Amino acid sequence: MDFFEGRISASAFSSGERLVIGDWHHSPLGKFTNIMWARPDGKRILISPSTKCADYVSKIYSFEEVIVTPLKIKRDKKKIEIKTEDLLIYLEWSWSLHIPIKRPRWFISSVEYFFANLLFGTKTYGKTNDNRKEWYMIKSISWIKNASFRYRNESFGKLTKLSEPIGFGFSDPPTRPSSVRVISMIEKTRFHE
Repeated sequence: MDFFEGRISASAFSSGERLVIGDWHHSPLGKFTNIMWARPDGKRILISPSTKCADYVSKIYSFEEVIVTPLKIKRDKKKIEIKTEDLLIYLEWSWSLHIPIKRPRWFISSVEYFFANLLFGTKTYGKTNDNRKEWYMIKSISWIKNASFRYRNESFGKLTKLSEPIGFGFSDPPTRPSSVRVISMIEKTRFHE
């Protein structure tokens, strides 16, 4: 198994721009952060700090464009700020609902899957683009209360709900902007063994 432990934060803006940020503290690729950006016209962009990270993520999720560029990250327990040459992103979230008990994969793909889909419209289990099984074990859920997204000094407007599917992978994030602590478990391929 490839284990990714960290935080997935997702939000949308009044301009129609949508973001999913994976901030990984422990992973087979080391510590890294990537930005998955969906534009109003449906174009999906991956922004990643290295070719190694970009290659891995772009094989398991769908993008029309991949950009490799340095990311400057500032974070604490309830916020993250990301700067690239062209982007400035700020997300801040509220208190967290913790789920302290570890669950086996069979539970995540059945019971947890059912309730995640019922309550949040999300999926905790599915297959990646390269046909590997993936499980999301949720550790805590927070709602985003403040966010801004700028591209070349142009603001993309106010924080809003995700009203349109993004389609990066088998699951979209909750419609309400959220920040979720998670362990992602992905089957290895022969290439990674």
